[in-house]
Amino acid sequence: MIQLSVCIEVIFADRPFEERIGCVAQAGLGAFEFWDWPGKDIERINERRQRHNLEVAAFVMEPRGRLVDADARAELRQGVSRSIATAQILGCRNLIVLVGRESSALSRREQHDNVIRGLKQVAPLAEEAGVTLLIEPLNVVVDHAGFYLSSSQEAFQMVEEVGSPNVKVLFDIYHQQVSEGNLIANITGHLDGIGYLHAADVPGRHEPGTGEINYANVMRQVSAAGYNGYVGLEYRPSGDSFQSLRAITEIAAAVNRKEPRT
Repeated sequence: MIQLSVCIEVIFADRPFEERIGCVAQAGLGAFEFWDWPGKDIERINERRQRHNLEVAAFVMEPRGRLVDADARAELRQGVSRSIATAQILGCRNLIVLVGRESSALSRREQHDNVIRGLKQVAPLAEEAGVTLLIEPLNVVVDHAGFYLSSSQEAFQMVEEVGSPNVKVLFDIYHQQVSEGNLIANITGHLDGIGYLHAADVPGRHEPGTGEINYANVMRQVSAAGYNGYVGLEYRPSGDSFQSLRAITEIAAAVNRKEPRT
């Protein structure tokens, strides 16, 4: 079953942050996500999500973007521990891992190995807490020039090397369409390593249905292959946020009913 989550950093962004949580419920969706948690009022977010009977599907783990750096290893354990404690307050089971920008002082092999060592260090914390760490590759062509990890294949390799059931890939369909294409095969061929999907269309990073990705077919194929997790809607609405959600919610509903969509 496809479950949708609304990224309230970019959807309903014209409203005050905590007010956006109620908008998610008003739109008829059951979960939301956000980016960084330091500086946000976690208790108020939790009160709002409980009031509206919503799930917090994911947020970004601290320390953000430091895994490629071996010198951040001590900071890593503390940051992950604090992030897990925040996740437990919110009833959230997914933390998004951003590995960081590529370093000119280290080879790619060294940076890859630093990521693996860091994740192996903190994976037991995630396992004990029942939280999944989601490694997210980002595209370096349009949005994130200089970011270390853009390849889904390298991300899957990282998951295999870490060897923890609580470390998986966040496969962002927008980023990987820009970076690689071949979306359906790359997702369905690695379902065991994927813990979460993100969705936006190409070009423009607007809502599904505005660009070149056939989201109805992608969602059907992914669901038929056995994916039943979250699809996080992390797009910039081209117009009204409520209106922008309609097409993808209709696609998800049809997929979950196993109905063809023409």
